[in-house]
Formats: sequence, C-alpha cells, structure tokens
Amino acid sequence: MSRVIGIDLGTTNSVVAVYHDDRAQIVGPAQGKKLVPSVVSFLENGQTVVGEAARDQQVLNPDRTIYSIKRFIGRRHGEVNREEKLVPYPVTGKAHEYCKVVVGNKSYTPQQISATILRELKRLAEEHLGEAVTRAVVTVPAHFNDAQRQATRDAGQIAGLEVERIINEPTAAALAYGVEKRGDRHVVVFDFGGGTFDLSVLKIKGGTFEVLASTGNTHLGGDDFDQRIIDVVADDFMRRESIDLRQNPMTLQRLKQAAAAAKAELSERPSAEVMLPYVHMDPATGPRHLQYLLTRERFESVCADLFGEVADACRAVLREANLRPGLIDDVVLVGGSTRIPHAQKIAQEVFQAENLDRSANPDECVATGAALLGGVLQGDLHNVHLMDVTANGFGVADAGGRMQTIVPKNTPIPTTVKQVFSTPSDNQRNVPIQVLEGEKTYADDNRPLGLFQLTGIRKAPRGVPRIEVSFAIDANGILDVSATDLDSGKTQHIVVTGSYGLDDDEIETLREEAESREQIAEEKHKTVELKNHAQQVHHDVSQWLEHNANVLPPKQLAKLEAVLKKLAPAIEAKDTRTIRKCLKSIDAYWNEYRIAG
Repeated sequence: MSRVIGIDLGTTNSVVAVYHDDRAQIVGPAQGKKLVPSVVSFLENGQTVVGEAARDQQVLNPDRTIYSIKRFIGRRHGEVNREEKLVPYPVTGKAHEYCKVVVGNKSYTPQQISATILRELKRLAEEHLGEAVTRAVVTVPAHFNDAQRQATRDAGQIAGLEVERIINEPTAAALAYGVEKRGDRHVVVFDFGGGTFDLSVLKIKGGTFEVLASTGNTHLGGDDFDQRIIDVVADDFMRRESIDLRQNPMTLQRLKQAAAAAKAELSERPSAEVMLPYVHMDPATGPRHLQYLLTRERFESVCADLFGEVADACRAVLREANLRPGLIDDVVLVGGSTRIPHAQKIAQEVFQAENLDRSANPDECVATGAALLGGVLQGDLHNVHLMDVTANGFGVADAGGRMQTIVPKNTPIPTTVKQVFSTPSDNQRNVPIQVLEGEKTYADDNRPLGLFQLTGIRKAPRGVPRIEVSFAIDANGILDVSATDLDSGKTQHIVVTGSYGLDDDEIETLREEAESREQIAEEKHKTVELKNHAQQVHHDVSQWLEHNANVLPPKQLAKLEAVLKKLAPAIEAKDTRTIRKCLKSIDAYWNEYRIAG
C-alpha cells in the first residue's frame, strides 16, 4: 500500500513531506530548497510550468500566470470581490456561480489549478521515495468552509491522490510542535500565511491533541499587506507623475514583487526602499523611475485596520476556548507573515505570552504535521491522537426564515447530532430541508450547502409529525445530513458534496485530462532528451571517425557512415523511431569494433 504523504497546499508556497525512517522529512524541489511556489503558468507554446519556473513568468506573462488560487477554491464569484482585485488574471462567473479563472480562451476551475500544484508535489515525493504515491493528508485553513474542504479534496483526486484526511493547518502545526513534547500544555497556534489567518487553541496531553477552539479569516494574509504597500507607492507616483502604475499588468507585477520584498525587509529594518528603474516609458518625455522610502511606522499605519482584524481574532479564539490569556503556555508562530514584527507584538500582548515559540520552522511545520499524521495512518507512528473541532456551525432553516443550529461551531469531530422537528402547517406531506453553514441568526445570512425534500409524511395537524434531522460530520469536517419521519421510518439524506461546481464524472474527466497532459509533457521531455543525446552521439562518432577511420574495415566504415547520414535528418525531424534505430545500430557497430579489437 502507498505511503501517505503530507501536503501543505499554501496560498503563496506549498510544501510536501513524508514520514520515512521514523521521522517526517521535507521534500524540496532542489538542493537546499524546500518550498514550491503555488504558481502555475501556461506558456504560449502550450507548455504548463509549476513552481519557480512559473513564478519567473509573473512579470513577463501576468495574464497567463495563476497564483493565490487558494483564495478562490470552493468560493462563489460574489464572495471574492476583495480577492480578485489583488490578481491580474480574469476571475469569472455570475455572483452565485463558483469561480473560474481564464487563461487565453480557456477557463479553469481553482481545483484544476490546485491539482497541477499537487501533482508536482506528488512527483517530488515519488522521486524522493523511489515509489509511486497515491495517498495524502492535505491541510486547509481552520476556517475553510465545507465547500472549500470538498473542493480541496477534489483537487487531490484530479491530481491522482486519494486524500485520506483533510486536517486544519494549525492542528498540523501543533502536531509538528508538540509530538515530542511532554506534560500538559495549552497552546495557541498563530498561523498567519500569504492568504489566510488561522488561530487554534489546543490542549496537548501526552500524545493527545485536543482542539478547544478555532477561528480565523480566509480574507486576511500577507497578500493584503503587500497590496497596502502597492497602493501607498502607486498613489505617491500618481501624485507626482499623473501615471497609475496599477493599470499596466506587467508593471503591477513588478510592483507586487517589490512590495513583498519591502515587507520582508521591514521585518528586519526600520525602513525599506522601493526602487523600480524604467517603471514607465513615455515616447515623448522618456523613462520614469520609481523610488520610495517606506518606513515601518508608515507601513503599520496604513495596515492598522488589518492588524486590528488580527487582534480581534486573537481575542475571539480565547473567548471561544473559555480561557484567560494567562492560561496559555505557548504561542506557536506558523506561516511567513508571522515574521512581521507588529503581528508578533499583537500575539504577545493579547495572549500575555512572555515568549513566542519560534522553535518550529514557520514555512515547513504544517507539512511536517501532515506527514506525521500520514505516519499514523500508514501505521508507522503510534500513540498520537487528534481531536479536532468544526470551524463553523451547521443547521437548517426553519419556517420563519431563521437558522436553527444543530451543530455549534467548535464541536469536537467526528460527531453525530440529532434534533427532532415537526411540520409548520396542517396536513403537510412534504418538508424541505435547507442545510446551512454559519452562525448568523437569519438563514439568508448563512451559507446554503444543500436542499432536499422529505416526502410522504402522513396527513396530520401541524406540530404532530416528528421529523428527526441528523448531522454527521467526519474527521475531515465533511457533512452528511439525513431526515427521518419517525412515524413511517422514511428517510432522505444528502452528503454535502458537489455543491461547489464539480460532480464525480467531471472530477474523473479532469483527472484523466491531467494525466494525459502529463504524459504528453513527459513524451516531449523524453523526445528532447533523446534528440540531445543523439546530437552528442552524432558529434562524438563523427569526430572519432575523422581521426580513426583507417582502423575500421571498409565495409564496417561504410555502414557506420550510412547510419550517421541517416541520423542527422532524423534528429532535425524529431523522428524518435529512426533516432532510436540509428543509435542501436551505432551501439552494435561500436561493440563489434571493441570485441574485434
């Protein structure tokens, strides 16, 4: 059976790890590199590249290079107004439809883009292990809703992976932090990445990891802070030059990269200089250059509301966990945005923590925790138990348009909760069950997950029939809802899947398409390698003959020259069949010569 790899599918970067030789090991794309940029670029020649090669295309190919796709997965177009302003590529769909991104004349679901990244991570793990990999633990932000979790699972299936477990990122980080720790501890995982902000409070006791509360913001991450720097710098340039740099996609990408670099520099220094030479070219007046000195004070000022959201979430998670700040033993920093000094200051002040724990690598610990859980699932790691909670509340809409919560937020999972309802009207034969996710009072303010009908109820005065609604949530946080007429025993149920735009047949079709594209790409790669090898052989043999032709019998020399004459046009035409035949003949002649010699 395949090993279970651990994958942190991040907004900015992704990481893959494996539990092997009794430890979790990060698998990097190259020596000394552990992170794979979560970027996919579709080149004009039809090739698709992932990771650093794709990130290199962001400036030259901004409308064909997709990044931050995690912000759109499992979300309707009407929900991403803030996010789509941060990217140069088109995001399409009606307000109620699930997002798609457009490259050229073709549209892609976020699941397809994510699957391309996952397939690259799968390949890296297979190269490291020397064996095929078909199973994975994939992490998601703790505050991801049901549709986002389902869509992430489907991305894994499209990539050829059976997602054995969806685990919350802070929980994975806590595993990486605490699996070797001893003693009882209350731990806050402060997970601040490129696109999302998550907080979880856990009680760690021996090998048991119990999540007491989780909260977060899927609209808040390092990208939002980058955008504030972009706006400050671009507005200043606009005032001085009357040119809006944000209107040019290539210039905007240069500015985005410069903003991210300045943000990183401000984590170490009190100021950072944003410099972009030749940022604009005017045929009449010549080039314009950008130079702006950004101070940490100015950065914190323009991001004050974002930092306010961070502080609010910290206070909320303490309330939900029913803990005072002084009862928190450790605050574990996870994610690249935790390097921002003011974010650290907020964590220290709200949780009243003397020290922030930086022992876990903020970029790698989520994947490490996922790999540890993979070790548990494959039977190599023992005495580790996870007790996670629901990120959101679940319930149904009542006849008055209110949300009737059945499973409150932060309920330990897996769980099954049942509640009995009745009919609001006399002689009602059918009852619609609208499944909702959220914590708002009114049904319309929560997220609809599905609608089904319980039919064939016996005629009776309102309030007499007894209808039991059952919500079953598995360890992945994925929901199964059923409704039963207790008088007749008739049951209807819905597994809340496919509510985000893809059904099973579409997933299988996309998986086959992804495999086909990979096979085509592999064949192209093999053809290029074969051509390069053949060119080298042709050159080496030709050179050898130029100086040693006299040592071969005339008949053998003629045959070898004939093969070389045939090989040259085959290389030019990329005729792989003829190339292989010629190379085989050259090997045979060469071996014959060696044996004869």
